[in-house]
Amino acid sequence: MSNFEIEDLDQISQIFKALSNPKRLEIFVNFVSCVPPGTVETTTAEQMAVCQREISAEQDLAPSTVSHHIKELRIAGLIHQERKGKEILISVNPAALETLNRFTKHMGCK
Repeated sequence: MSNFEIEDLDQISQIFKALSNPKRLEIFVNFVSCVPPGTVETTTAEQMAVCQREISAEQDLAPSTVSHHIKELRIAGLIHQERKGKEILISVNPAALETLNRFTKHMGCK
């Protein structure tokens, strides 16, 4: 039987669903490279808008589409995003990555 609880499998399913979109996966990979798991990047709303425009231009996506992808990553628990005044705190959720890592190891992936 599986070592995973139903809640774990639900979370893993949400993670895979979020990362199944190639553009969203690319955005997430960019976040991981810019904001290593366990650290927090503080940015202003203006800087976040610039970041979204840069991602939009790189991936040929509308800024609203980039916002949607970021929202889906947040809903899946892959990133945290918190507004504090004019600042937006963004972090990659290390617990979600650990859950995914445990799952792939359990499935025999090295």
